[in-house]
Amino acid sequence: MAKTKFADKLRNFFGIHKNRDEAFFEELSDLLIEGDLGARTVFELVEELEKTCRSQKIEGEREILLQLKSRLLDFVRVTDLQPEPGKVNIYMVLGVNGVGKTTSVAKLAGFYRDGGYQNAAPTSVIMAAADTFRAAAIEQLQLHGQRLDLRVVAHQHGADPSAVVFDAAEATAAKGGGLVLADTAGRLHNKENLVRELQKIDRVASSKADDGCYKKILVIDGTTGQNGLRQAEVFHQAVGLDAVILTKYDSTAKGGIAAAIGKEFGIPVAFICFGEGYKDIRPFDPDHYLDEFLGLD
Repeated sequence: MAKTKFADKLRNFFGIHKNRDEAFFEELSDLLIEGDLGARTVFELVEELEKTCRSQKIEGEREILLQLKSRLLDFVRVTDLQPEPGKVNIYMVLGVNGVGKTTSVAKLAGFYRDGGYQNAAPTSVIMAAADTFRAAAIEQLQLHGQRLDLRVVAHQHGADPSAVVFDAAEATAAKGGGLVLADTAGRLHNKENLVRELQKIDRVASSKADDGCYKKILVIDGTTGQNGLRQAEVFHQAVGLDAVILTKYDSTAKGGIAAAIGKEFGIPVAFICFGEGYKDIRPFDPDHYLDEFLGLD
């Protein structure tokens, strides 16, 4: 059974609650928390919203939602990740197991190879299989490489992940520049070992990439709720994040996590993934995202 979109829940809420009294704003807070905006963020947001609506006598559904959107736009961050031509660019792709990390690496590879940004030239891409411990992770990335006709640098199972990234960076440098997309491990249950491993890759990648050409990108399942906020905190503390990719984004009951991560950590969103195909990825657009989330589209 399909999940109810958050925008539909909002529409139903406004249909039931006609009076813009204190109870209306309290229940709106509860609904926004359900949408993964985070309790602290929501209480601050709705308090401001209520004051504005009362002082300006705003009562219409669309008008209230537009006020809500304008405040959420202050929280949501966005970034364009464009590799620099003729340089060694390294994007370390992070995330816990099961969020669609390896598939996201493949989607990014296709996006950049095809010059995905408007007026962007195609980029030479190498994928690095730096998750050397998860069963079939290497084979999964190699299969994506075959399908996309792109090179995958891989070592044997259990090998040093930072050595994989080193070799991929060397190969990219030998070609006169391009982009390394490194698929990394995500075993949060073994957090200390994972953090040490990622910090080692971080040191290698930082030393091999040209200045300003190294980025750390966290993949988050857009339906996981506040777990995504916790994941962002762990990885941000470990290596410092530059951007987020939201996967499995289909405007379901969840979806506010982009605003929560922007508000809590100041981390921007770069891409949204919304399907299984290699082309089911698009640069993040805050206006479009919030219009979908709030049902203003």
